[in-house]
Amino acid sequence: MSVPLIQLALARSGDKGDHANIGVIARKTEYLPYIKAALTPEAVRDYFAHVLQGGAQGKVERWELPGTMSLNFLLHHALGGGGAGSLRTDPQGKYFGQMLLDYPVQVPRSLA
Repeated sequence: MSVPLIQLALARSGDKGDHANIGVIARKTEYLPYIKAALTPEAVRDYFAHVLQGGAQGKVERWELPGTMSLNFLLHHALGGGGAGSLRTDPQGKYFGQMLLDYPVQVPRSLA
């Protein structure tokens, strides 16, 4: 079944210049494999294509952080210049983590 990521994880986001950073932390160890399967760099790129320079061809990188039950994403050129250089509502990417928490993740019914 499909559940929103927020049922499985926490998220925090911010900026690195013109790039957005999103950390996703699993609420339980057993959730992490499902989160990793759902949140591929390609899936996150497609989800945020509307803000990425290059759209669906934009660049998203993912790192696993061993021992922390977490993933880190870097969305390249997602902030329209970032900080004072951007005309976007959130030029520092503070809401990106909250947006990602709506992402649907497939899990077994027994886990949901």
